[in-house]
Amino acid sequence: MSSAFATSPSSLTAPTAFVRQDAERRGTRRVAVVLLGRFMRASRHEYPCKLLDISVTGAAMMSPVVVEPGEVIVAYFDHIGGIEGTVVRIFDGGFAIAMNATQHKREKIAAQLTWLVNRHELQSAVDRRHERRTVNQKTTLKLDRDISVECRVLDVSLSGASIETTARPPIGTDVLFGKLRCRVMRHHDNGIGVAFLDIQEPEAIRKYFG
Repeated sequence: MSSAFATSPSSLTAPTAFVRQDAERRGTRRVAVVLLGRFMRASRHEYPCKLLDISVTGAAMMSPVVVEPGEVIVAYFDHIGGIEGTVVRIFDGGFAIAMNATQHKREKIAAQLTWLVNRHELQSAVDRRHERRTVNQKTTLKLDRDISVECRVLDVSLSGASIETTARPPIGTDVLFGKLRCRVMRHHDNGIGVAFLDIQEPEAIRKYFG
């Protein structure tokens, strides 16, 4: 993890000292993060997109439509909010923008990037506090409204699970694991690791997984 976005693992928000750092100095420090969102063109037509990486001065995203260099777009992503930028680069399947943002907005984005970068470590810390239990049980993994696949639970804790499946939803995707809302946190050789969006009570884990 880049030290430029490091924070204490005891907090989900960026410490004051970090936010007060000069945003321009951090501008070239890109954070690879996968988030689903939408963007609007000057025509006011909206399209889905997927964020690939972002800094306080720019972002790259996948898009189902081709945009034009110099075009101004407005995109929205969970955890980050709305960003506006000018298209400066086109690549296969997407584009990159240079951010049009005030100093205040850049500091706000920097704080959100701090949280996003540390989220994985924070979740890992939660997992370590919650003992994992080996399970060998079949259930279903709902990838979206119309697609469900059979999977097998390998191990489970109060905060997450390891799942054996041939499906590989993108990291950051929300899925339904049995009846539990989850987010895909990693891929492994046999499947995926998910974090429960809500910390589960021991009784709920016993109910779902015996």
